[in-house]
This record gives sequence, C-alpha cells and structure tokens, in this order.
Amino acid sequence: MQILGDVKIARMDEGSPGYGMVEAACLVIDADRIAWAGPETDLPARFAGAPRRDLGGRLVTPGLIDCHTHLVFGGDRAREFEMRLEGAGYQQIARAGGGILSTVRATRAASEDGLVALALPRVDALLAEGVTTIEIKSGYGLDIEAELRMLRAARRIGRARKVRVVTTWLAAHALPPEYADNRAGYLREVVIAGMERAHDDGLIDAVDGFCEGIAFGPDELAQVFDRAAALGLPVKLHAEQLSDLGGAAMAARHRALSADHLEYLGADGIAAMAASGTVAVLLPGAFYTLRETRLPPVAALRAAGVPMALATDCNPGTSPLTSLLLTLNMGATLFSMTPSECLAGVTRNAARALGLTDRGVIAPDLRADLAVWDVAHPAELAYRIGFNPLHARIHGGEFV
Repeated sequence: MQILGDVKIARMDEGSPGYGMVEAACLVIDADRIAWAGPETDLPARFAGAPRRDLGGRLVTPGLIDCHTHLVFGGDRAREFEMRLEGAGYQQIARAGGGILSTVRATRAASEDGLVALALPRVDALLAEGVTTIEIKSGYGLDIEAELRMLRAARRIGRARKVRVVTTWLAAHALPPEYADNRAGYLREVVIAGMERAHDDGLIDAVDGFCEGIAFGPDELAQVFDRAAALGLPVKLHAEQLSDLGGAAMAARHRALSADHLEYLGADGIAAMAASGTVAVLLPGAFYTLRETRLPPVAALRAAGVPMALATDCNPGTSPLTSLLLTLNMGATLFSMTPSECLAGVTRNAARALGLTDRGVIAPDLRADLAVWDVAHPAELAYRIGFNPLHARIHGGEFV
C-alpha cells in the first residue's frame, strides 16, 4: 500500500461536472487497486501510516484508453498516401497494388514474430502518452489462419508490455479476392467459422464488422452478430463512415458496445444508440487523413445523451496515427468537442466502449491504472499540439 500525495485529481466520474476535479488531493493504492481518493484533509486515519510518495502538485487522471485500433499489420501504405496527394484515384491506386488488399498481402506474408515486432513501436508510442489499455482488431488477414495469427500477436503484445490489450475479431472487414464471387461463403466459412475457432482458442474479447457499401451490409453483419451473441461475445461496428446504411441502428438492436466513425449517422441511428446505451466512438484521425468534410453529429449525440469516445483508429491506410494526445486535440478542433468531453472520451467512455467496468475513472476499488501529468489544468491535454506532458504512467499500481 502507498499514498500518492500532493496531487490534483481529475476523477472523470460521470456524476461530477467537467473533470470531477479534486484539488490538494491524495490517492491510496493497494496492490493493483485504488483504495481511496479525495482531499488530503479527508484522508482516513487507517491509511496514515502507509508509505508516501509526493508528486509535486501534478495532475493525476485515469490511464488513457485507446478503444479502436488496427495496430497489428504488415507493410505500410506510405506510397499510396503519396499517390493520393499526387492526384491518383481509388482505382489507379488499386491497380498499382495499393488499398487494403496490399496490407492483406503483407500481413498474410508476415510471421507472428514479425507482426509483434512491427507493432511494438506503435504500441510504445501510445504507452509513452499515458495509455494503459489498448484495443487491437484483426481484419487484415481475411483468412482464418492469418486472422488468428494477428490475434495471437496482439495477445503477445499484452504480455510483452505493461498494458491491457483487448482483442476484437474483424474478419468482416473486406472481401478477399478468392471470395470475390462468394460473399455468403466468406461470411460462413471464414468470418463465422474463424470466429468460433478464435473463441475456442480464447483469442477474442469482442466481434466487429465494417458496414459500408464497399464492405458488408447490415443484414449480412446481423448474421455474424447473432452467432457472436450465441457465443457470449459482445459486438461493435464500423458504421456510417461513408454513407448511412442503418448500421448503427442494427448494432444498437444487438446491444453493441459501440458504433464507430458515424460521420453519416442519422436521427434514427442516434435514437437507437441512446436507447441501447451504445457508445459513439469518433475517429478524427481517419477524418483528417481522408480530408473528409462530413462531420459526425456531435451536437445531436450530446443532446441525446449518447456517450462519446475518441480513439486513434491506428491503421496503415486511413489513420496512421499513434498519438492519443493528438487525437484529443483533433476531437476538440475538428469535431467541436469540449476538452472535458475529449478526456472523458479516452477514459470512462472508452472503457465503456470496451465493456470494461474496472477502469476509466478514479474511484475506490477500481484498477490503479493512472497517468501523472506535468500540467496545471486538464484542458492542456487537448489544447497542446505535438507536446507530451506525461510525468509517469501507472499500470496496476506500478510506476512504469
């Protein structure tokens, strides 16, 4: 047990206004849990004799959570990025070997060791900014063995670094060439069969899909979600990024943890998400990289009481972003979220988007996953661009 004294605490609990600030505060950590948090003057006598570590008036927040990433993949798409800026269109890039299938080829060719080695620098960049929990999706293998290899690599990352890794099955990400004329076969033979095998192997925590005209429709993904429910797996969905196909409403009917992207989300989808408690995960990195102009309906989500999370969406094609702090700034600057909404989006609402109830807020009995910052006020975390004020990352009560 130890006391962390001389701190300011941003509790980030839903019941407090703004950040839930406590000035002149201290925390008590017992093993990997928070035993107490509050004003220094209210510290219970039973903790008075515990070892103490003063933090010089610094700010303590919950550890940050990146709740939507594609961190494990082979290759890169830098040349495709260059071609797009030189004026090349989608078809021209595809004919040159670009697009998602280029990542699929590189990922299929990579070993599990190779995928881990490629992903770790990306992971380390996030950890250096106070991230203590990361979601990692499959989705670049598009056959069972490659998808399982991605998930095994993701699990290994959680063992190689002090970070909680939550894994998501995303075989319904795109249609591979070998199934170009057999969509139903791919969903049956790879997406659902592979999901069952990954579940049996203990490799997945949730199931996702890409609901879009260039991927799969709501009715197709509903079959996947029905089978996920039978296996006891929660679901989430890439929805309404490029058009409104009603994916978010379908996901809400399946009690989805989250619907993600949402630039084209309409009133029906918002109402369905509000009724189901589905989190809106907003991804400004993809909006920025693709130079989109259609904004997600932040004001309408706010008015409906839909919780909003933010994430990097780190991926090689549309969001090569490995800074959750920059994501906070993008959420504020591009999407007009308030700084407190942005911080809630990478703490309590990000935890909710992953179905995790033991983190994201500073409160007794929750995990002691914390970030200590050299800032005077939590708004600085969303205000600064390209600056990392992290003083220390605490994972399970351990300074790392």
